[in-house]
Amino acid sequence: MAYDNNNVFARILRGELPCVRLYENADTLAFLDIMPQSVGHTLVLPKAPAEFITDMSDASLAATILSTRKLANAVQQATGAEGLLISQFNGAVAGQTVPHVHFHIIPRYPDVPLRAHGRDKADPAELAALAEKIIAALANPV
Repeated sequence: MAYDNNNVFARILRGELPCVRLYENADTLAFLDIMPQSVGHTLVLPKAPAEFITDMSDASLAATILSTRKLANAVQQATGAEGLLISQFNGAVAGQTVPHVHFHIIPRYPDVPLRAHGRDKADPAELAALAEKIIAALANPV
């Protein structure tokens, strides 16, 4: 199957749709999930078009996982989460809802269950405030 250039992440990468941007470099983009499973739920994706991880070049995969690690540290620092769930789905049957490779960084807190994936939109003001904290943590990693 050919890559869908009109998927929501491709449109975000082209600047056609907004996102709560956290980090960007030449190869990757990271932003807050607008329908988070947990406070601080972040998405990291390659700029190169790829539906599945197996479609990625070695260079794109390396850049994406390095950005995921960088964001994981900042998200955990900014949210105070005790743990992180980092996941990546390949194919609808596996739970992939957007046909562009992306990694989920989902903070985990004691006794706080995950919300349903992609169900409820977060408050934009809360996302903006959280983004400021994560961006500050990126600038001052511990």
